[in-house]
Amino acid sequence: MTVELRPPVEVGNTPVVKLADYSTEKLEVFAKLEFLNPFGSLKDRPALWLLREALEQQRTSGTQKVIVEPSSGNTGIALAGLGKRLGMKVSIIVPEAASPRTKEIIRSLGAELLETPDDLCPRVGPGADQAISLANSLVTSQPERYHMPNQYENDANFMSHYSTTAPEIWSQTGGRITHFVAGVGTGGTLTGVGSYIKERKENARIIAVQPEKRHRIQGLRNLEVSAMPALLKRRASVIDEWLTVSDRDSFAEVARLARSTDILVGPSSGAVLAGLRQLSLKSGVVTVVFGDDGSKYKELYRELGIFGESELDRLLAQRRDRAYTV
Repeated sequence: MTVELRPPVEVGNTPVVKLADYSTEKLEVFAKLEFLNPFGSLKDRPALWLLREALEQQRTSGTQKVIVEPSSGNTGIALAGLGKRLGMKVSIIVPEAASPRTKEIIRSLGAELLETPDDLCPRVGPGADQAISLANSLVTSQPERYHMPNQYENDANFMSHYSTTAPEIWSQTGGRITHFVAGVGTGGTLTGVGSYIKERKENARIIAVQPEKRHRIQGLRNLEVSAMPALLKRRASVIDEWLTVSDRDSFAEVARLARSTDILVGPSSGAVLAGLRQLSLKSGVVTVVFGDDGSKYKELYRELGIFGESELDRLLAQRRDRAYTV
């Protein structure tokens, strides 16, 4: 189904850049710059597909329900922005620990914002799992009011990456890709891109990177303390290797990348680079995903002392904090 966004925006078709400091004569490392999507992250892709599906269902049933979705941040922003352009009411549920800027953006885009503390339901995992629990509760108790697209289970998430992200990466690397490295979140990116690439190059390696326990990397999950999303579980066999990275190494990569390229990324991108370091590859053509930029995490970066004050201000000024207007 085709949906028209007003004013129109282009989701996807993001560029890749070669990372010289991570490449060698025999190893080429490319980063897919997903923060150049209109609402600032990789999640613009599945958000659009989830809303298309919701619109189709609502047209069939003749109802106009509130879209309610649990999110660690970026999907919430994308749903809020795209939903507003499509004339849909959106309610986003985020963990209390989500960045202040993330919450501010979601509210500024006109969505209702609900927060869940980690002790909401001790039998459910921390963070995003709490938000999922609350969203499910709202849908169960008020099915006439709420519709939950459910990025953690819905194959529209997988298909958005299989049909758009993966073909772009394949084309941009000339089909030479040997390794794909991405973080563990809903599993849509890993399985969507991974499945597409494996169908065309069976010996390509798909690498999943998860953060350590009690991490501070918004958007990723540690599967020892959080449930594996059904979307990921369905096609987990496409993943060849699982890596766990520390906050320390992840934030160190955020700083290293910024100082070598002036690209300020979010913590999940630093985690992916830390995973790449662990692989110690000598040759190949690697694509990593930079899921979002670092402007939403300026408070966190200041708190952790990742950058000097003037250094962070300079990086933010170059990036220009995204306006997130609709």
